[in-house]
Amino acid sequence: MPDFSFEDNFCGTVAGIDEAGRGPWAGPVVAGAVVIFDRHLDSCLLEGLDDSKKLSAKKREQLYAALTEAEAKGQLKTGIGEASAEEIDQINILQATFLAMRRAVGALGITPDYALIDGNQTPRPFVCPVKTVVKGDARSYSIAAASIMAKVYRDRLMCRLAEEFPHYGFEKNAGYGTALHIAGLKEYGITPQHRKSYRPIQEIILAQAG
Repeated sequence: MPDFSFEDNFCGTVAGIDEAGRGPWAGPVVAGAVVIFDRHLDSCLLEGLDDSKKLSAKKREQLYAALTEAEAKGQLKTGIGEASAEEIDQINILQATFLAMRRAVGALGITPDYALIDGNQTPRPFVCPVKTVVKGDARSYSIAAASIMAKVYRDRLMCRLAEEFPHYGFEKNAGYGTALHIAGLKEYGITPQHRKSYRPIQEIILAQAG
């Protein structure tokens, strides 16, 4: 379970950062950044924070709402950053993820003194010193909160894209390569939201061109 052990290693403000959406074939990659000022958060919120992938969609939505409420009370700050499918194709998914992280920190409205980033890769350049934390979303409250913010924001975004592009099941698969998504690609082709640099999408493009 996460705690504040990593945050306690630093003086000053510490932002937890995580991403959602590196693997899907469509849609942006999204990063969340969270700075927790007041550790006396609602007990249900603290006890619920964890790796967003371990939580049900309903639980994530509840925690997202609780984080938003805590932000309104001044207990924490959140920021969201995106990098589009076009940007992913231009600079690759890793660099696009780093770009989304920089944008998420920029959206905080403050410059943190340190950043805890889930994983083992450091964005360069970055606005402050960085410590990477493998499986950080299950070990740090700040990273877990960022994980939930990013995941819920992106899932909601993909539901909106599903209304614009209704044949791919984005509201169910969040852009991952499910059978429904593949069937939509074969029948209707790609959309501007598809990542053309990803091999499965390249294969669809080549097959339809031939």
